Amino acid sequence: MMRDDQPRLLKHVYQQACLAEVEAIKPGNVHVFADGHGMQVQDFIESAEVSAIAISQADLSLGERIYQGVAATWEAVACNTNLGIILLCAPIIQCRLQDAEQPLQTHLPKMLKSTTVTDAEWLFKAILRANPAGLGQSDTHDVHGPARASLLTVMEAAASRDLIALQYSNGFFNILTEGVPHYQAAVKRLDNAAWAVTEVYLYWLSHHLDSHIVRKHGVAQAEQVQSEAKVHYEAYQQRTNPKLYLKALLTFDAQLKAAGINPGTSADLTVATLLAHAVI
Repeated sequence: MMRDDQPRLLKHVYQQACLAEVEAIKPGNVHVFADGHGMQVQDFIESAEVSAIAISQADLSLGERIYQGVAATWEAVACNTNLGIILLCAPIIQCRLQDAEQPLQTHLPKMLKSTTVTDAEWLFKAILRANPAGLGQSDTHDVHGPARASLLTVMEAAASRDLIALQYSNGFFNILTEGVPHYQAAVKRLDNAAWAVTEVYLYWLSHHLDSHIVRKHGVAQAEQVQSEAKVHYEAYQQRTNPKLYLKALLTFDAQLKAAGINPGTSADLTVATLLAHAVI
């Protein structure tokens, strides 16, 4: 059962997760230390504010929730700053609006199984509105055509090539069993939430091929970035004072941006990790 104040609370924790991610150093991605890829930090701050209002509305289906978040963002900043974030955070919010207490591990799979073809139609509209880089055509479930299956079925079809779709397919297993525990351990070790966010981002980038890089630059490039990220992740974990590793992170950041490489999926997974932690 939804509490009366649940939409307001979810709006707050979602916005805070978005802001915490943009305030942390994330090599290759936009953050307060460096803009990049034609986008500025202010774009992400505005996106967090407007999408928080849209995505936390009561009485929306999952597909509508996704579309409303994307539409609000586009109207505010006229660029795709957060499609992946919304795709990952909307199901978590949907679950918590439906039931504030049921464990996400059991509620998320059940909620996703209840999605419909109409939800998929809203999803297709959201993706077309955001027009993400690397968007092409597909032989099955092409967003340029009508939806013919439920939102979950559409995501399951893409799970082998997209980390965000994989979360739908496996009930957000990676976020709940990798991301959240890792963030909690990082906060405890570093005693600093911002540096813990950086560690979680490096974890995703070093342990999973970034889907956004794969789409834009191919698997070989994604594997190279993952290999480089592993070196930084392991070195970062050895630091008791992460500030001493700042120069190396900013150098890696500049190298990725100079090459036009944006690990956007790793950033999206980081935001979802923070939101899941806040509402677990």
